[in-house]
Amino acid sequence: MSVLDKVLYVEDDPDIREIATLALEDVGELTLKTCESGERALQEVEGFKPQLILLDVMMPNMDGPETLTAMRERGFVDDSVLVLFMTAKVHPEEVARYKALGVSQVISKPFDPMTLADEIKAFWDEFNER
Repeated sequence: MSVLDKVLYVEDDPDIREIATLALEDVGELTLKTCESGERALQEVEGFKPQLILLDVMMPNMDGPETLTAMRERGFVDDSVLVLFMTAKVHPEEVARYKALGVSQVISKPFDPMTLADEIKAFWDEFNER
């Protein structure tokens, strides 16, 4: 089983992005590429080659679902990349809609910065056992 190392994190809110960066880099010891928008993520994803993509759902201009669709259409994301959404909108029907888009898991906001990396690593391990 491969160990999770490279995570692409896309979040438009600078405060949330900073907290998650600390959680994933400092606490989780992951290699992280952060992007402030879906457009920026499209520019960075191919060169970074993440194992896991963590996408905010609600972003201006290009939201998480649109970003994921564009990444897939351009061949940047395939079944070997784990995709997670992060959102405050976690009603069962919304989660079902996200999963229908091919998202493996949905992490709810607000999240616990002390456990975020462990949660993501657990999803990675589960993903690799399939």
